[in-house]
Amino acid sequence: MDIFLNELAAFAPAALFNIYFAAASIPIGFVLAVLFALGKGSPNPWISRLSRGYIYAFRGSPLFIQFFMFYSLALSLNISLWKPWGVSGWMLHPLFIGPVVLILNTAAYSAEIFYGALRAVPRGETEAARAYGMSRWQQFRSVTWPNMIRLAWPAYTNEVVFLFHATAIVYFALPVIDNQMDLLVTAKSRFEKDYNTFLHFSVAALYFLAVSLVVFFLFGLVYKRLMRHMPVQPRMRFAPKWIR
Repeated sequence: MDIFLNELAAFAPAALFNIYFAAASIPIGFVLAVLFALGKGSPNPWISRLSRGYIYAFRGSPLFIQFFMFYSLALSLNISLWKPWGVSGWMLHPLFIGPVVLILNTAAYSAEIFYGALRAVPRGETEAARAYGMSRWQQFRSVTWPNMIRLAWPAYTNEVVFLFHATAIVYFALPVIDNQMDLLVTAKSRFEKDYNTFLHFSVAALYFLAVSLVVFFLFGLVYKRLMRHMPVQPRMRFAPKWIR
């Protein structure tokens, strides 16, 4: 038991890096996803094609390769890795490149989710808002956006959890600087010392499960808030026929 508790304490600093990558990527990725979803559904053909091309490029290529490509692009611009206080230093730092790539990746996947929800918004409600005399902005704010976010939220919750899981490959694709190791790299480094696969990777998995549980709980509260206007369905009751 003491060994397990010590292992949990040793992995705690590493979990902060995974949480940082996810927390830094979700807000900006959410905004970009909404913009690209609206752009894909735009009547302007240029905006629609650019949005579709971006979504296809990042959904069609592996995240691991995207990390390598962005890091190689930074190196090709002759940005030095050994200037931590200069502009050229932090642009190559994993704490900067990691969130940037994750933002661009999750924006593409989330945009497809929001676009599907946008297409599912009842047309009758938008027509009623137009007949009521609302402007396009008022239609979006009062009708399109509330319906879109309600329809997309369950699938977007899964995307956020997938994004958190994807943080496990950041330090596999990017160099480890100043012992900044996340959960998976920490488990790998400790495994190389004693070859105890079950202990180290199980503790890493427990941290992923714990954070995922928190994400599901918080996003579930948001979904309840979004659906507060709907009547609460009664719980199912199971009882033998002779009791009824």
